[in-house]
Amino acid sequence: MIRLQKFLADAGVASRRKAEELILAGRIKVNGQVVKELGTKVDEVEDKIEYNGNIVSVTVDKVYIALNKPIGYISSATSSQGKSVLDLVDVGYRIYPVGRLDKDSSGLILLTNDGDFTNKLTHAKYGCEKEYEVVIDKSFLDIDKKAFESGMKLAGYKLQPVQITLIKDNLVRLVLKEGINRQIRKMMGKRGYSVISLKRIRIGKLKLANLELGKWKKINNQDV
Repeated sequence: MIRLQKFLADAGVASRRKAEELILAGRIKVNGQVVKELGTKVDEVEDKIEYNGNIVSVTVDKVYIALNKPIGYISSATSSQGKSVLDLVDVGYRIYPVGRLDKDSSGLILLTNDGDFTNKLTHAKYGCEKEYEVVIDKSFLDIDKKAFESGMKLAGYKLQPVQITLIKDNLVRLVLKEGINRQIRKMMGKRGYSVISLKRIRIGKLKLANLELGKWKKINNQDV
């Protein structure tokens, strides 16, 4: 017996946190009944679990994809709000994006059907590093570098310190260990900068390297 949200994550429906949202929204049925309790346990063999009217079964094979996301694509498992990163990949598995990379940003994003893998990369307590190259509208000042590295506040939330390296006057590299929505753009905006372009170049150990824009490749989870 395992928790319903873990079963859904293992089956590749969504990450564990997203699976919890689906349960609370009443979109999951167990043996024909809508279940909204997060503590519900299910038998992977005996119980019939449904999502959107489709029976869910655990995927035996785990798949891990690295994609160089172009600008204009959203980090979503559906195309209901715009072009999804999944439109660029065809692997024959139900997969979903690991974390976010906003529509106006490009670079490395991972896709998988492994819920535990997703949790370890996205949950702040694991501190998985993400590295970005950011072009801004003017020269980056040393006083702002110190502000980033000491840990800024956004909407009353104290951010973890950000490692930042000046490459050129208006080109910086940032290393984050958490993923607040549009964090870099909000941090830059708070210090008076506008982001011209934002590209993620590394997740954990895995670098974007020479992967072409819009292209993808299979990886091993140990690569990250």
